[in-house]
Amino acid sequence: MVTVSQGRSRQSLTVTDNRTGKTYELPIKNNSVLATDIKKIKSAPQEDRPEDETTQGLRVYDPGYMNTAVVQSKITYINGLDGVLRYRGYPIEQLVKKSNFLESAYLLIYGELPTASQSRNWQDEVMHHTYIHTDIEGMFKSFRYDSHPMSMLTSAFATLGAFAPEANPSLRGQKLYTNAASGDLEAVKVLDKQILRIIGKAPTLAAAAYRMRQGRPFNRPAQGLSYTGNFLYLLDHLSGHEYRPHPVLEKALDVLFIIHADHEVNCSTATVLHVGSSLVDPYSAVSAGCAALYGPSHGGASESAIRMLMEIGSPENVPAFMKQVERRERVLVGFGHRVYKNVDPRSTAIRELAEEVFRVTGRNQLLDTALELAKYARESEFMRSRNLYPNVDFYSGLIYQAMGFPLDFYPVLFAVPRCVGWLAHWRQQMLSSGGVKIWRPRQLYIGEAERSYIDEKDRIEQPGAGVLSAPVSVSHGGESKRNDLASFKDETGQVWGKAKL
Repeated sequence: MVTVSQGRSRQSLTVTDNRTGKTYELPIKNNSVLATDIKKIKSAPQEDRPEDETTQGLRVYDPGYMNTAVVQSKITYINGLDGVLRYRGYPIEQLVKKSNFLESAYLLIYGELPTASQSRNWQDEVMHHTYIHTDIEGMFKSFRYDSHPMSMLTSAFATLGAFAPEANPSLRGQKLYTNAASGDLEAVKVLDKQILRIIGKAPTLAAAAYRMRQGRPFNRPAQGLSYTGNFLYLLDHLSGHEYRPHPVLEKALDVLFIIHADHEVNCSTATVLHVGSSLVDPYSAVSAGCAALYGPSHGGASESAIRMLMEIGSPENVPAFMKQVERRERVLVGFGHRVYKNVDPRSTAIRELAEEVFRVTGRNQLLDTALELAKYARESEFMRSRNLYPNVDFYSGLIYQAMGFPLDFYPVLFAVPRCVGWLAHWRQQMLSSGGVKIWRPRQLYIGEAERSYIDEKDRIEQPGAGVLSAPVSVSHGGESKRNDLASFKDETGQVWGKAKL
């Protein structure tokens, strides 16, 4: 790319297509150009393949969405270079200190902090929708005792949609939610009721997955407790009366929920919007978001960070481990971020919180190792030159472990508050004035050109075919070996097997 400075300035981009000599001027708005404007740049095929579709316009290749803006949003702003995170304009640091989770949830979804009466009504409505149908409890009981809680939660949200047929556009019409954009009050009511249901029931579903793993009966939502207080009650209450979680732990979870509520168009949010663009019900979209969050590169990062610290062991092992990282022999988890090229503002917001939790729970045995690792990162040229600073997963994982949560429950603790962010973006999508276009990314096809079918008898194995060119041999259980030695007749009467009948 060649940069040429010109005297006068205007909000446009001038592109010269060296294939044709034509010059195009593309409007710039919000520091972006439309991909469809790029498509207007066309050329006759030269050395291109027919599959390159050169005459149909230039395409933008962006693997991993490194620089693709797919929505216009008013919800969350991130400046990764300066380490800024704001919900609807409010810095995350202020919300952590002054707000609470349900208030921040209202802000994210509806755009403004609620008044006192709005806050009371909102909290009452959310907590009114915490109960789940007993048949959903039966669904949880159908899982193996050692099933991963995120598998259960993902299934539970999809199941929840089956109990709300009135909220399913496939049954009630595809404009069930998008009609809200034109002011249809009934459509808005249906839309907002599903938001209340999902936010209210998320802790109940998450706690059911946890209790299933523990082999304990499910608790019923408690009246009068806060959102996170009720969640801890659902998780931990065994017997007795007037159970109250420790206020420091309740507050810590509330703060972590604020921090994890939204993070712009991340992997799982993009998944929710991609699925939502088909106009499916929000339960299916949230279930898809859970599936994306389940991945170790996304919601599983806190768990991976703690496993890494456990593997390092003690502070004196940090230098040797980091030397392996620098030689690219080991992977460092909990440092750096796809977006932030500075300190993660969320990690700054919860460092003090971590100390408060440790004062109550006792000093985390991995804390010294973690602090030594963070100290090494601050002083290491290798880390600083790559902008590798502790991120939110690093500190939140330590807090979760200090609070006694099992490692595989960390993604669930991420998913419960992230439902708010997913729903805020989904609601914004449904209320788009121009309607909802189904998301359909393009691809660059680099496979075989057109070829004719070959009969089986004429086929030969391709020379130089690698191990990935055909199915590899897979191992089977002992019963497969025994069955292989047995014999049987199939439905056509043909005899199979090595044994003689």
